[in-house]
Amino acid sequence: MSVADERAILPMSAPPDASVRVPGSKSITNRALLLAALADGPSTLSGALFSDDTRYMATALNLLGISVSADERESCLRVAGGGGAWPASDADLFVGNAGTAMRFLVAALALGHGRFRIDGSERMRERPVAALVDSLNQLGADVECEFQNQSPPVIVRARGLRGGRAEIDASRSSQFLSALLHVAPYAQEDVEIAVTGELIAQPYVAMTLRVMEHFGVSVERDDLRTFRIAAGQRYRAADYAIEPDASGAHYFWAAAALTGGRVRIEGLGVDSMQGDIAFVDMLERMGASVERGESYIEVRGRGPLAGVDVDMNAISDTSPTLAVLGAFTTSPLTIRNVRHLRWQESDRLHAVATELGRLGVRVEEREDGLTVYPATPKPAAVHTYDDHRIAMSFALVGLVVEGVRIRDPGCVAKTFPDYFERLEEIRP
Repeated sequence: MSVADERAILPMSAPPDASVRVPGSKSITNRALLLAALADGPSTLSGALFSDDTRYMATALNLLGISVSADERESCLRVAGGGGAWPASDADLFVGNAGTAMRFLVAALALGHGRFRIDGSERMRERPVAALVDSLNQLGADVECEFQNQSPPVIVRARGLRGGRAEIDASRSSQFLSALLHVAPYAQEDVEIAVTGELIAQPYVAMTLRVMEHFGVSVERDDLRTFRIAAGQRYRAADYAIEPDASGAHYFWAAAALTGGRVRIEGLGVDSMQGDIAFVDMLERMGASVERGESYIEVRGRGPLAGVDVDMNAISDTSPTLAVLGAFTTSPLTIRNVRHLRWQESDRLHAVATELGRLGVRVEEREDGLTVYPATPKPAAVHTYDDHRIAMSFALVGLVVEGVRIRDPGCVAKTFPDYFERLEEIRP
């Protein structure tokens, strides 16, 4: 890899004192795109994210015959709903490493009539999808992994969805459950979904239910273990405002805590549907000051950070950032119950442990978590494994350590294309 494929992060000359607006939520954008595509009539999505993941979803919907038009300057998407049907009867879709697009579309394709194939990047071909395939087949679909290996490519021989009862193992991804919930209203019969084992990342399921409700579909549920969806419901066209991305915002909150500065995220308040705003609770436990408002959340660093021992299952996307902060705490920092991070864009637990080690930080890697010990990080070129969250998390080290470079910085285009530019903007 050449020097041109690295980005140097320069230490801050003084703590930041800034207000920041981050792009729209990837998770909400892709949910709203799919539900708008299934709705009766045209919908407008404002505040939408434009990134690799959302472009893959929009492109796939266009190939399925649903018009999705974009105005990137206005952060707006307009979707001509198809009323629960796909005009196309044959399509070969590619979604890169967009997990939401892959899982959501596999389920949605079952509502059509025809033969569909969906594939992704080399890493996507290693990521699990078998649990979702099995549950869809329980509901009367005809879906299989092309190579019989529990991963994409996936073949869907669609003839509509019968409905009935299905069990889903969501221990590797809550997106499997969300995918089933999205399509259940269009089944011929009522649908009951029973969750077996641990349901990870529960706030994302709550997000799914709230977006579904906005588009006019209600779900009966028992403690996020059993879900009942009455047949005959339809998504209604809607104007939908997408929240700023809490997963993107948390890097800037972490920057404030790490550098002893102040960063306020505008447009994202205490009523957010995104679980990742709970990252500020972790920062507060570590010693930072947090101010929460209806339309903003602000973090102020207040000196050295204390280590914590936390279960990060519900907000696991923020785990790499918390681990990075662990190198600068006054006591060890332990992250637990995030085994599913091993099946994401990279094996995030191993990637974080490896790259902290490259920076001279001692890390104990376990099957379901990490313990990071306080250190004095040294200069290094951080490898990013084509994983946007590794790149964005480790860039924070460079704000306080001389000589940190991020390799393959372009991988942040997956969810936050101008991340590095916005990080520069908080400099005093």
